[in-house]
Amino acid sequence: MKKILLSTLLLASINVSAADLSVKMTDLDTGKIVGTISAEQTKYGVVFTPHLTNLPAGIHGFHVHVNPSCGTSEKMGKTVLGGAAGGHYDPMKTNKHGYAWTNDNHLGDLPPLYVDMKGNVEQPVLAPRLKLSDLKGRALMIHAGGDNHSDHPKPLGGGGARLVCGVIN
Repeated sequence: MKKILLSTLLLASINVSAADLSVKMTDLDTGKIVGTISAEQTKYGVVFTPHLTNLPAGIHGFHVHVNPSCGTSEKMGKTVLGGAAGGHYDPMKTNKHGYAWTNDNHLGDLPPLYVDMKGNVEQPVLAPRLKLSDLKGRALMIHAGGDNHSDHPKPLGGGGARLVCGVIN
């Protein structure tokens, strides 16, 4: 009986330690929190579930960025909001943008987020190649424009400016 109880407690502690992540997301222009995105490990990959408000309606590029920062940076003499997050997470050094489910591109390429006409985001997206352990010490970024999952005609899917960011601790 003690062994069963001990095994049950051990399994419960493993489930708690593998808890989901919750990331506070900040509007880079205003500095206001616009909600959270949770990340959950499933047998199919990581599911990102957004709970965001007050965003521009439409499709927005969504990526894991390499650095755990949402600070500004300077590039070619211009201030880049969220630029300190660096580029898309690309541990295999593919230097290529693509779909979340293909193997020859950034690991941080995620499906785009859909913002409804009221500015809300609630629709989850799946990243089948990611694991929760890949996310620690990175940033989540939502871009101003959509994402065509290609480097053509514009680099990095054409998502443009960085709009909302959150650091994953």
